[in-house]
Amino acid sequence: MVKHSSRIELKQSAYKNNINFIKKKIGDKAIVSSVVKANAYGHGIRTFVPMAEKCGIQHFSVASSFEAEEVLRVCSGNSRIMIMGIIYEEDIPWAIENNIEFFVYNYERLPKTLAAAKKVGKPAKVHIEVETGANRTGLPQKDFLKVLNFLKKHQEHIIFEGLCTHFGGAESVSNQFKIDMQHKRYKAFLKQCRDKKIMPNIRHIACSAAALAMQDTVYDMVRIGVAQYGFWPSPDIYFAHLHETNKKADASLKRIFTWKTDIMDIRDVEQGEFIGYGTSFQATHKMTIAVMPLGYSNGYPRALSNRGQVLIHGKKAPIVGLINMNLFMVDITHIKEAQLGDEVVLIGRQNNNVINVSSFTNSTQLLNNEMLSRLPAAIPRTVVK
Repeated sequence: MVKHSSRIELKQSAYKNNINFIKKKIGDKAIVSSVVKANAYGHGIRTFVPMAEKCGIQHFSVASSFEAEEVLRVCSGNSRIMIMGIIYEEDIPWAIENNIEFFVYNYERLPKTLAAAKKVGKPAKVHIEVETGANRTGLPQKDFLKVLNFLKKHQEHIIFEGLCTHFGGAESVSNQFKIDMQHKRYKAFLKQCRDKKIMPNIRHIACSAAALAMQDTVYDMVRIGVAQYGFWPSPDIYFAHLHETNKKADASLKRIFTWKTDIMDIRDVEQGEFIGYGTSFQATHKMTIAVMPLGYSNGYPRALSNRGQVLIHGKKAPIVGLINMNLFMVDITHIKEAQLGDEVVLIGRQNNNVINVSSFTNSTQLLNNEMLSRLPAAIPRTVVK
């Protein structure tokens, strides 16, 4: 099998550590749904899902029926899949056939779901997502009684699997008033369910940020995205944890992700010569540079031109010149032991040094999630201990 120009490694022990930490924070009653949308935040659905199952995860949340199918291909028969975003009408029978749960956020979807369930001969499992103040997707209050009546009437064909909402900005303390308002509105929807005597099997509203910092938002299930991959949702959530545990620092969440490549070529550059396209970098002295076999087409941000660093033999090698579509150069004048074919760490640890995703995102104005989720699916991902 031919080799790709870079590779990603996922550390099983770090993931196990993260899941244990999350479960300790939320208690043992709530189901942890692993959010694997955006190709498992760039970690790779096909590699990541079996890895998560090894740690006892049996519920996966995705953003589309396409992603649900990706999970379905690699998960065990015991795992459940929930579509939180788009499911086209023509895919509803497929979802029902494969026991895939899906969000319903408008009334019009229910009669169509009923027809599909009757046609397939199996009940559909739906989660009613309600509008509480994020104003993205969510069923408006005015339609809720109509939905409850419909669910009550057709319980044989549609299972009321969940009642849920999504917080718009739980990771920031400055949004707390908004999150409290959303939670209050969610409780009002729940009260209507009780009054109508039709309750969901699962109540869920918490994302990583809410689950880690707001215990009262942990109901029957939490949807954990960024935290399971070893990232605090925000500095606010991290500091709230430090305050709660009375610690000065805490490395409870561990990154599971390492991105590597190899030195493609080594060359000497004379003083005064330019490196790469244009005139963005001119050698101020005689330099030795190493060529990397990847660039912005492989998800390596072009904004790191003349700013980023990689690790070679545990030492930081600064990027010189512009990052190209599939090449970039680094200065290895100070790394005398570097040789052709040596391993290069783009993100992760090598010896005692580390390059974090945040070192990319701080200098490129990208979010951690944005940076990771943009990594091409073609990069091979493997699990290491």
